[in-house]
Amino acid sequence: MIESTDEGRIRTVTLARPDRKNALTPAGLDDLATAVSEADVPVVYLRGAGDAFCAGADLDVVDELDRDAAASLARRGQETATAIAEADSVVVAGIDGAARGGGVELALACDVRVATPAATLGEPGVTFGLFGAWGGTVRLPRIVGEGQAMDFSLSGRVVDAEEARRIGLVSRVVADPRAVAEEVAANDEAALSVLKERLHDDADRATREEREVAAFADLAAGRRSRKD
Repeated sequence: MIESTDEGRIRTVTLARPDRKNALTPAGLDDLATAVSEADVPVVYLRGAGDAFCAGADLDVVDELDRDAAASLARRGQETATAIAEADSVVVAGIDGAARGGGVELALACDVRVATPAATLGEPGVTFGLFGAWGGTVRLPRIVGEGQAMDFSLSGRVVDAEEARRIGLVSRVVADPRAVAEEVAANDEAALSVLKERLHDDADRATREEREVAAFADLAAGRRSRKD
């Protein structure tokens, strides 16, 4: 279900269940978390096989769950999304085709989200009595703003790649998302790691600014020591 290959400075992690639009089971979530968190390269490129990015949770599994098991699935999804967000590597999501529900939530956990013109994104759970619970209600308002998050989630509508870019769900619409991963991977590894940590820091402003100063000083000192 999850395939990973390392090539140079990039690990490509593929959601490889194209017959189910790469829908994830609990085991698939665990394997995804492992593939991303154990990467020893600057960049992880997350993609889906076939004509979809990820349909989210496998509804055949969800429909068989009692309340406790449903809660467990939600927690495992949250843990996987957190593993992506907190990975040492920069994680780039390449969204080609459909991303729905949990698939959108996993993309939201990535550091960079880019789409092809064929990408579509939606949170349709509200139309059949569910909603994405893999951290999406936390990350979505932070990324696109509360108003856009409410509209996107409560309507259950599907947006195309250009609208996703306009509202901030993705940063670019490109023919080849992997090229963006390669663009990121070409940069200094230490600087990438520091920038990811600083941009994700949710401490108060004064604390963030002090940490920014310290991080810059560390990088500058490192550059000097390499020249000496």
